[in-house]
Amino acid sequence: MKEKVHTVRSNSKQPSMTVLEESMSEKTDNELVVLSLENQENFLYLVQRYEKKLLSYIIRISGVKIEDAEDVLQDAFVSIFLKLNSFDSRLKFSSWAYRIVHNQTISEFRKRKVRPLQYFEENDLVKLVDSMGSDNHFDKKLLQDEIKVILDQMDKKYREVLVLKFLEEKDYNEISDILKKPVGTVGTLVNRAKKKFLVIYEKINQEIDKKK
Repeated sequence: MKEKVHTVRSNSKQPSMTVLEESMSEKTDNELVVLSLENQENFLYLVQRYEKKLLSYIIRISGVKIEDAEDVLQDAFVSIFLKLNSFDSRLKFSSWAYRIVHNQTISEFRKRKVRPLQYFEENDLVKLVDSMGSDNHFDKKLLQDEIKVILDQMDKKYREVLVLKFLEEKDYNEISDILKKPVGTVGTLVNRAKKKFLVIYEKINQEIDKKK
C-alpha cells in the first residue's frame, strides 16, 4: 500500500520552523537523500523543498486542474522515494526528480489517451517572451492569447525545452538529464524552438495584415 506523501494542498498553514527543520533546510539535496534512506520521515523535507516547483511544472506541461496535478505529483513522489536507492549521487537530484515527474505526467496522459494542453499563467508568458532574448524580432508586448496560439502550434519537443529553459530556468545539462537527450541536442532544440516561435509569430502577423 502506498504511504501518503503530504503535498501543497495539505500544508496551507505552515508553522514557524523548528530547530530541526532549520537544520534540514540547510542540507543539500544529496544529504537529504542519504538521510531519507536512513529514515523515511526525512523524505518529507525533500517533498517540501520541491513540491511547489514540481506541481507548477506538471500544470505547465499538461494543463490539468490543480487537483489532478496534485494526484500526479503524489504518485511521482512515491516513485521518487521508491527509487532513492538507485539515485546516482553524481547527478543533480532536482534533474532526476524532474525526470520522474515528467515521465509520470506523460504516462498519465497516455493512459487517458488525451493530448496534454499547455497551461500558462500570464506572468509565465511574459517571462517566456522576455527571456528568449533581445535578438528575436518580435514584439515583447505580445498578448498572452497570441503566445498561447503560437505555443499550441509548436511541436511538443519544442514546447518542452522552452518551458524547461525559460520558465523552469534549467541549464542545458539539467535539461539533458531531464529529457535524456545529449547536451548538444538540447542546445539545438532550444535554438530551433526560438526560431519556430518567430516563424509562427510572423505567419500569424501576415495573416492579420491580409485581413486588414
